[in-house]
Amino acid sequence: MSLTYRLTLYTQLARLHRPIGILLLLWPTLWGLWIAGQGQPAWWIVGIFVLGTTLMRSAGCVINDYADRHIDKHVKRTCERPLTSGKVTSREALWLAAGLALCAFLLVLPLNGLTILLSIPAVVLAASYPFTKRFFAIPQAYLGIAFGFGIPMAFAALNNTVPPVAWLLLLANVFWAIAYDTEYAMVDRDDDIHLNIHSSALFFGRYDVIAVMSCYAITLGLLALVGYMAGLGLAYYLSLLIAAGIAAYHYTLIHTRQREHCFQAFLHNNWFGAVIFVGMVVDYGLFPKG
Repeated sequence: MSLTYRLTLYTQLARLHRPIGILLLLWPTLWGLWIAGQGQPAWWIVGIFVLGTTLMRSAGCVINDYADRHIDKHVKRTCERPLTSGKVTSREALWLAAGLALCAFLLVLPLNGLTILLSIPAVVLAASYPFTKRFFAIPQAYLGIAFGFGIPMAFAALNNTVPPVAWLLLLANVFWAIAYDTEYAMVDRDDDIHLNIHSSALFFGRYDVIAVMSCYAITLGLLALVGYMAGLGLAYYLSLLIAAGIAAYHYTLIHTRQREHCFQAFLHNNWFGAVIFVGMVVDYGLFPKG
């Protein structure tokens, strides 16, 4: 097997060819960086977080496939993944995950001690999430914490402290993650029932659509409170209004519970996160704070 082909398999295992997960992890991290830096975060710190986000999401995907290697072979959508199909060994996957996580950890070493300290639970959260679906009724909530832990790290890196607004922003991300990952779970509902895997789609049952829309509403409400605490203005709140419109569009996609439409709604969450970030950037650009 050629080195090029082997690298292609590693790229697929780390999902670098499907960047939606990176983006869903990156947007809340950028939210935290912009609020913590009052619209002017140090660019070298932004670079560290962008690269670190990419590495940790990739490591998380590898760990996820390792944890699900005996399950994915029973699911049509995942049975041909590199690890499940046997093209990559379990040992290779573990070494790849460890290497990616180590590179991410090395990135934070130039930062302050608090950020380095927070990187430890961040790694633990990312590594343990794939196993929560075995015992936790709503693993998507755990995902929200794991995907949003870049927020307190961003505040720590820029201000050497983690104020209440950071934890509120993390909570908003938890509800957003439950919303978008429930949409994703609605795609795999039948497989999860067959394999006895927990998911929010199964937990909410016939109230899944209501639950998704409620989580979007709570997310937007918490983000509005974050904006108030951070002194953000009209441009930011306009972005929340646009994000609400995006959430309403998702209702038109998921209310019939068709797999392809639910997956489309999941992918579309990139725009939800992006719109809010643009609102922050514009607001801080037009109306500097402090």
